[in-house]
Amino acid sequence: MITADRLKSVQEYYFSKKLREVRGLIDDGKPIINMGIGSPDLAPSAKVLQVLKDAISDVGAHQYQSYQGLPKLREAIAKFYDLKFGVSLNPVNEILPLMGSKEGIMHISMAYLNKGDEVLIPNPGYPTYAAVTKLVEAIPRTYDLNAENAWFPDLKALGQQDLSKVKLMWCSYPHMPTGATASKEKLEQLVRFATEHKIILVNDNPYSFVLTEDPISLLSVKGAKGHCLELNSLSKTFNMAGWRVGMVLGNEENIKAILKVKSNMDSGMFYGIQKGAIAALESGKEWFQELDIVYRSRRNLMYELIDKIGATYDKDAVGMFVWARLPKGSVKAEDFVNNLLYSKDIFIAPGTIFGSNGEGYIRFSLCVKEEKIREAIKRFE
Repeated sequence: MITADRLKSVQEYYFSKKLREVRGLIDDGKPIINMGIGSPDLAPSAKVLQVLKDAISDVGAHQYQSYQGLPKLREAIAKFYDLKFGVSLNPVNEILPLMGSKEGIMHISMAYLNKGDEVLIPNPGYPTYAAVTKLVEAIPRTYDLNAENAWFPDLKALGQQDLSKVKLMWCSYPHMPTGATASKEKLEQLVRFATEHKIILVNDNPYSFVLTEDPISLLSVKGAKGHCLELNSLSKTFNMAGWRVGMVLGNEENIKAILKVKSNMDSGMFYGIQKGAIAALESGKEWFQELDIVYRSRRNLMYELIDKIGATYDKDAVGMFVWARLPKGSVKAEDFVNNLLYSKDIFIAPGTIFGSNGEGYIRFSLCVKEEKIREAIKRFE
């Protein structure tokens, strides 16, 4: 069988391949400590789990569900955005629940991109942006981010380029993988840029509530709904990565376009998961405070480990990762990661999987229990 030409444009996801290698080492008896993946190892709240269990017995729980999700779920998302971000959204037509925000990247791309359209993609950034762009036969066009500019694009320089074929622009603040944040003023600059160049701007925003004192949404910028969408997720904030609950938010016209794609690709999210998601979104401030206590303690230990390695990091960065710069004159990022894996039985992510500007950087996940981080530290003593 001959596969579609579009498969020639993408490779298997790095973590898909690398984790097979890591699992093989574990099967061989190696005591691997995996610090590469941002998959929360903590559980959702007891209330969320109980709501899921109870919902299984509800009438109609096991039938097909609405493509737009339960009205109560959309209402819960609207209330959450109003409370946490000061953003007013109509739950009827400005919110679309998703089976994870990663699904939304494909849906948005399929809704708006034609063959040959160009897409602005952050370098470094989430690899799925480029992969999905290629799969829909559009053209990825990276824009540079670097530490010297606080991982924010040089919009003046970017605006001087020929952007006539650019249809879509991806950004993510708080930024993945670096943990950099963007102020309200910076987000306003992004919105002005998108409006001026008639580009659909999408902010991927799943890390707003992990070690972040001042959560912010792109949609809080005045006029943002005209050219902007925002993706968000319950995966990181509520330890529900495997539940696959996300959302896309924007004006009615854009949500309708995305729904046209989504309604042809799934048959609705499981009822019990939606009920659990509602309970999660209604969590009190104690939930977020307790989550930060855990991650802050882990991060302090991770700093000790990174100090042992000799790398440097930004203590103002947020999210569930630590992005670290390798010492000058060090080996390339992937070589460093492989050396660490085979010499110390520790797996971390090389910065290069997020783009060429990730060379010289490595990323540590905080989804690792403290005893494992301490064990990793001991391996350098």
